[in-house]
Amino acid sequence: MGTMELSRMSSRSTTSSARLSPDQDSSTGAGGGKNHRRILLKLSGESFCKPGGFGIDPGELSHIAGEVRDAAVAGGQLAVVVGGGNFIRGADLAATGAIHQATADHMGMLGTVINAIALREKLISLGVECRAMSAIEMRAVAETFIRGRAIRHLEKGRVVILAAGTGNPFFTTDTCAALRASELDCDVLLKATKVDGIYTADPKKDPTAKRYDTLTFTQAIDQRLKVMDLAALAMCNERKIPVVVFDFKASGNIARVVRGERIGTLVTHG
Repeated sequence: MGTMELSRMSSRSTTSSARLSPDQDSSTGAGGGKNHRRILLKLSGESFCKPGGFGIDPGELSHIAGEVRDAAVAGGQLAVVVGGGNFIRGADLAATGAIHQATADHMGMLGTVINAIALREKLISLGVECRAMSAIEMRAVAETFIRGRAIRHLEKGRVVILAAGTGNPFFTTDTCAALRASELDCDVLLKATKVDGIYTADPKKDPTAKRYDTLTFTQAIDQRLKVMDLAALAMCNERKIPVVVFDFKASGNIARVVRGERIGTLVTHG
C-alpha cells in the first residue's frame, strides 16, 4: 500500500456509522455473527508471559494453547501469527542507536520463531495437529513459509503457526497478519489483545472511555485509534478482511469469535 493511497484514505471524512457501546458486556460485542471458514489469529508476544514479564511463562503458554485448541475444535481452518515482544522489540532496540533497525528487526523475528515453536509443541502435547512455518529459512526447526503449502495444511485441518513476520525489516507482525490473511484468503482477522475491544481512549487512564461496537477502517485510520499499524489497516481495508479486536485472556473467547459470536469490536470495510 503506497503513501498516496494511505493519504487518500486518511482524508476521507468519518461517517456516523461507528456505534459506541458504553457499559456493554464483552459477550455482546461485535464478532461478525457467522461461522468463519478460515481464520487468521494474531497473538502478541506479550501473551506468552506474565504482564510486565519476559520470555515464556509455562502457565501463559498452557492458557494460549488451550484457547487455540478449543478454537480449532470449534471449527474452521486456523492460522496463527505470533509476535515476539516478550523477547525483543526491534524498534525499541534500534532506538538506542546501538543496532541498525534492519538488524534489530531480524532479531525480533527470531523471537517470534521461539514463540511459534513453543506453541507448536504445546499444541502437539494437547493432541492438536499443527505446523510451524517461518518467513525466514531455518529448516531445522520450522518449515519455510510457502503459500500453497500453508493452504494445504489448513485444508487438512492442521493449525498453522506463522513466525518471523513477513521476513523483512521495517514491517510489524500486525502487517504480517494482514498480509498472511490476504495470502491465505482468510474470512476474518482476529486480533487478540489485553482489553475487550477498541475504546475512544485508554480505559485504564480515562474512566469515561467508551468502547466501540463497530468501526470502519477509514474511521480507525482517521482517528489514529491504536488498533493495528496503518499499513495493516490499509491492507485489510483494501482486501475487505474484517478485523475483530477482543480480549483473549477471558477463557473461551477465541472459540466464541471463531463460532461467529458477537464479541469485542468489529472493524469492517464499511
